[in-house]
Amino acid sequence: MDLNYLLHRHQISLMRAGSGSSDEARHAHRGLATGYRQRIAALRETMGAAAMTLDRVS
Repeated sequence: MDLNYLLHRHQISLMRAGSGSSDEARHAHRGLATGYRQRIAALRETMGAAAMTLDRVS
């Protein structure tokens, strides 16, 4: 999986969580952002990069 793709999808999910039209939509997009954050951290670890924490934004 491409790191840039995951970073992009994480950002999109955060933006959609902030502008969701319902509580359910905002909750779903926050969940997606969390999943992307976890995948980003795992990919960075396998790449040998220090995992930058994204916890404060998702």
